Amino acid sequence: MLLDLFLHFLALSLLAIGGAITTAPEMHRYLVGDRGWLSDETFTQSIALAQAAPGPNILFVAVLGYQVAGLAGALAAMGGIMLPSTTLVLVATRWARAHQEDRGVRSFTLGLQPLTLGLIIATGWLLAAPYVQQPERRLPAIALVAVTLLLSLRTRLSVVWMVLLGGVVGAACMT
Repeated sequence: MLLDLFLHFLALSLLAIGGAITTAPEMHRYLVGDRGWLSDETFTQSIALAQAAPGPNILFVAVLGYQVAGLAGALAAMGGIMLPSTTLVLVATRWARAHQEDRGVRSFTLGLQPLTLGLIIATGWLLAAPYVQQPERRLPAIALVAVTLLLSLRTRLSVVWMVLLGGVVGAACMT
């Protein structure tokens, strides 16, 4: 189980354009759908808990790993998600700094922006899906995703404020 968890997160690390959260739909498919290690509710709650906590955005990977296999699962998931991407970022950053004025580097950077936004929208929808299925929570969940999307597209508001707003709205809807 630990090796499977480590290897899957190792592969996801290289797909995490825009941060590990963009691979949450694939994590959900693997952990909930394929392996059955987590329920939909546990998956969503784990991400929400980690996102509400102070610290790096990637904490949700440790929480998911912990839910699957305790401390060893947290270490396996974090090791898998961090190892390749960290190595790649170190090498690519040095290269990109040396070539930052090249047309290809600038084009590549601009081209990744819509891809990243699409992955974040997919993640938001996946996390809202359990609440959209509940009639009394459907409208607030859809509104929260729509407001977040609009804020992302129309402002330069930091994601930190959007997460905070989501937490406040989520807490208000839970009562």
